[in-house]
Amino acid sequence: MIRFILVQNRQGKTRLEKWYGSYTEPERQKLKAEVHRTVASRDQKHQSNFVEFHNHRIVYRRYAGLFFCFCIDTNDNELSLLEAIHLFVEVLDAYHGNVCELDLVFNFYWVYTVLDEMFLAGEIQETSRSVILSRMDQLGALE
Repeated sequence: MIRFILVQNRQGKTRLEKWYGSYTEPERQKLKAEVHRTVASRDQKHQSNFVEFHNHRIVYRRYAGLFFCFCIDTNDNELSLLEAIHLFVEVLDAYHGNVCELDLVFNFYWVYTVLDEMFLAGEIQETSRSVILSRMDQLGALE
């Protein structure tokens, strides 16, 4: 199960967060800082994208200046989450061309909609890029 999803820039500023567990606000702030310190200090070329974190595991991927971090249970499949991160970025790229940090900031409502189409209650819901994009087109037609 996914515990939380964070998208942070290199400076540690959180651009997207989704929590699937109950955490108090001080706990969330502490977790965001710890996750950023953990993933930002790792060597991208010689270390894997999986990190043991408390009693869970962080699966992350860096795209340009953004870290896409998923906190999962230790018995979950890390590679499937790594693919889900890549699919999430591909879907964002399909709409914004080459997605950047400003796209996440100014179109946050749309980014959360994509996130909700892909993940439900901490589990992967949809893995087909074409299905997600067609649903987003349907939602866009409603606006």
